[in-house]
Amino acid sequence: MAHPKRKTSKSVARKRRTHKKLTVPGLVNCPNCSEPTRPHNACPSCGQYKGREVVEASAI
Repeated sequence: MAHPKRKTSKSVARKRRTHKKLTVPGLVNCPNCSEPTRPHNACPSCGQYKGREVVEASAI
């Protein structure tokens, strides 16, 4: 197996890992009830998607 010739410094390792992070999911407001929801998904509070009810609100 290959072994590194030199120790990877802290700064080099940290620069490599700068893009490894969690991102906050994007949220949009529901046009019907103004609750924050995930885009392209049915609203969990009112059950509507694109202006029509696709899930009963009591089932959510």
